[in-house]
Amino acid sequence: MRGVEEFLLQSGYFYVVASHHHRADLISEYTELLLGRSVDGFILIDTHSSHHLPAPAVNVSGHQKVPDMTNIVVDHRRAAAAALEYLAKLGHQRIAIIRGQAFSSDSEARWKAIRSESARLGLRLEPELVVQLKGDDPSPELGYRTTRTLLARTRDFTALFAFNDISAIGAVRALREHGLRVPDDVSVVGFDDIQSAAYQTPALTTVRQPLRRMGEIAAEVLLNRIAHPQSRSPREIKVAPELVVRESTREVVQHLQSMAAKDGY
Repeated sequence: MRGVEEFLLQSGYFYVVASHHHRADLISEYTELLLGRSVDGFILIDTHSSHHLPAPAVNVSGHQKVPDMTNIVVDHRRAAAAALEYLAKLGHQRIAIIRGQAFSSDSEARWKAIRSESARLGLRLEPELVVQLKGDDPSPELGYRTTRTLLARTRDFTALFAFNDISAIGAVRALREHGLRVPDDVSVVGFDDIQSAAYQTPALTTVRQPLRRMGEIAAEVLLNRIAHPQSRSPREIKVAPELVVRESTREVVQHLQSMAAKDGY
């Protein structure tokens, strides 16, 4: 939102924000309401939209192929490769995965990328090591509860790759309550690189998603479409992620690999 806001204000545009909370009825209602107020265009963020809009539109983290809509997305394949290759180099073979909520636009795309890159690297994605966030609480509570569910199921993993930094922060708390140290016993990798990630204890290793830049690109593409309605815009623009290595990951200690499978460790 900061990237969108700054670009629009510098370009002399006023903007209105409507939060739909992933409710289809609100997405439809707000679209009609804003069209009735003669908006020049739409920037959708993490919004499922499968219909053509009668105004220029750009979708950030959108994955639906909608006529005349440009999708701004992070390169999930490169993101998954960066995280999994790094963990594999550290000796991690049993990696737990926290998937995103079903309603999140990025969840399925990121999960497909993780599966593909795991196969390429020879890493097995054991079903018992895959858990999914449920609910729309924006706090670390979801990651905390999901990791507790994982730990009740098995302790046979040495690393955890979370859907986002918020869930990774909750996961660290759950691991500690279970008597496990991060990163000595379990390495944790997040996603996004939110501002607080570097100030956690330990500082969080994460895949940086350039959200601000994605917002700027979305605003720039939209204003170009408004100014040049006859020009052709790209169907999709991918932005490159970056692995940021901090303190929450480390090389596997051999004796931990053998101890990890023991109940109660």
